[in-house]
Formats: sequence, C-alpha cells, structure tokens
Amino acid sequence: MINKRSLWFLTLFSLILVLSVYYVTMPSELLLGNNSNYLETNQSEENDNSDTNTTEEPTVQIEESDILTALRVEANDQMLSEMDEFKAILTSEDATVDEKNNAFEKMKELNITRGEEEALEKKIQDEFQLQAFVKIDGDQIRVVVASDEHDETLANNIMRSIQSNYDKKMYISVKFQK
Repeated sequence: MINKRSLWFLTLFSLILVLSVYYVTMPSELLLGNNSNYLETNQSEENDNSDTNTTEEPTVQIEESDILTALRVEANDQMLSEMDEFKAILTSEDATVDEKNNAFEKMKELNITRGEEEALEKKIQDEFQLQAFVKIDGDQIRVVVASDEHDETLANNIMRSIQSNYDKKMYISVKFQK
C-alpha cells in the first residue's frame, strides 16, 4: 500500500528526472550565456528557407564591461546586507515600535533609491546608448560609464540629464572607465 509520503516522493522524483533528461538533451548553444550567434544562425536559416524578400534590420549588441558588473555586484551585496540588518530589527522581539518603524522606513528608502538608480541607468542607456552604473547616496550621485573616450561634453550632458529628474541640487560625478 502506498501512503501519501511515498506518492509525493515518487511524483517529485519523476519530475526531477524528466527535467534533468530535458536539460541533458538540450542543445549546448542554448546553455551558453550569450546565445545570440545561435539565434542569428537559426534566423538566417529561416530567412533562407522563406520565399519572401525582406530586408534585415541591423542589430546592435551591447556588452556590459567587467567594471560595471563588479560595481553592481558590490552595490547589491551592500544593499542586501543592509536589508538583512533591517529585517533582523523588524523580526526582533526586543526592538521597540520606533526602532521597527525606522527600520521599515529605511528599507522602503533603500528600495526607492535602487529604483531611481535603475531608472537613471536606463535613461543613460536610452539617451546616450552607453552602459552605466549609478549609485545614489543622499544628494550625491556617482555615475560610472563604460567608455574608452573621456568626453567632457558627454559628461556634461549626462549630468544635465540626471539633474533634470530632481528639483533640488544634486552633486553628480561622471567617471569614464572601460
């Protein structure tokens, strides 16, 4: 006789088995992080097989620099550690109501700041077609742009673009790195 625990075990085991067989039989090109070449070859084969003559639109590939990735990882680690501290205060039985309210407000502020940083990164991407990292700390905004050129007018335009989002004066610094 099969009880519920055995039935659940068999169900989950069979699901894991099916997924692992699917993973093993997948083409190795899909498992790579940058599978654009695989997709382009498949699209070109489909275009060759079709009878209609269509013009291909040019595609732009933007790769993120290693420095931006390192800065993002560092910022995410810092934010997660701060969030963990605030969560510990919120779940603590010894903390007062005021401490819990302050921790909740700081968590909310962290989330809002991270949203602003992502919005500014997207704005720089859309307006200037550059990959950038943005870090907001109070009234200071630090921007790191992935570019070999150190263009003063571009940095000035980026500063003006960012400042247009805020009513009060922000201290914005732009740094170019590759």
